[in-house]
Amino acid sequence: MNAPVTPLHTGAPLVVSHEATFDPDDRAILAQHWYPVALASDLDKGPLAVRLLDQRLVVYRVGAAVVVASEFCPHRGVPLGQGTMAEDGVVCPYHGLRFGAGGRCVHIPAHPDRAIPAQFDLRAYPAQVRYGLVWTCLDPSAGTDIPAMPHWDEPGFQQINCPPVDIAGFAGRQVEGFLDVAHFAFIHTATFADPANQAVPAYRPRRTDYGFDAEYWSTVGNYPAGAAHTGPAGFRWLRHFRCTPPFTATLEIHFPHDARLVIMNAASPVAVGQTRMFAPIARNFDHDIPVEDVHAFNARVFEEDRMVVETQQPVLLPLDPAAEAHLPADMSAMMYRRLLKEMGLAFRA
Repeated sequence: MNAPVTPLHTGAPLVVSHEATFDPDDRAILAQHWYPVALASDLDKGPLAVRLLDQRLVVYRVGAAVVVASEFCPHRGVPLGQGTMAEDGVVCPYHGLRFGAGGRCVHIPAHPDRAIPAQFDLRAYPAQVRYGLVWTCLDPSAGTDIPAMPHWDEPGFQQINCPPVDIAGFAGRQVEGFLDVAHFAFIHTATFADPANQAVPAYRPRRTDYGFDAEYWSTVGNYPAGAAHTGPAGFRWLRHFRCTPPFTATLEIHFPHDARLVIMNAASPVAVGQTRMFAPIARNFDHDIPVEDVHAFNARVFEEDRMVVETQQPVLLPLDPAAEAHLPADMSAMMYRRLLKEMGLAFRA
């Protein structure tokens, strides 16, 4: 369910972080796209301090509305993520100023009877709740959309939100690893892959209106390692990737007997060398398995990938085709890099 749209206020001037890590031109392009910044279920815990593209934000709920705004109080610059919640908004811990829907300042305790000037409003950004995540866009002028997730709202599909994963690496590297089909036999043998099944059958990505997709058929299974069931003899697994640049992709895995599992890899670019990965899952089978078991298994898979991404050099994803060597198995990676470059991104160090 999507949160209602509330009017936004430009409010106080934007506080530019002194910890800026993104090239300004790259950041301006990336800011035009939507990213998740929090689990919707975490909004009940109070104001959430998050960071996106070097920008420090606060996320909170007022009634049915979700607010994403600059984290710093316009009065004296105290982080509102350290504040508390009242019925009508987030409360600054320093002087008690309260901020409600759309980031509007609704109460100044020192002057309760005076009109509140607009300069006390927070700089707010659009916020939507989708796939159990709070999404925002720092520059909505381009009119981009939140990436689609197949089957999430379809009858018979269970909706699961894994805890987010913090990665000390670049979002582009993490997404490219998610699209990679040649690393299973080397990185994921403790979770689902067969170390003896290393060959990568040919596949070819296709451009789409949202980015590209790729259907990859192979005999590499997706049941947990050591599981009693492995599927019918000779079964070929279809993994259908859909990539929406810059940093979101989904993988739909076709299990035996028309079972489907879809996982979204939504990499939120906190900073150049810091990524928070969100992973909503939809599936139409094994509904009896506790959600905690699903979280635990996927945490092991994510950890295997995290350990690789954090070691890659250079940190930024190279967009020059000659910067790294490529295999035929890297067709999706090459398409991904090409589309990022066409967006105008350079990923300069």
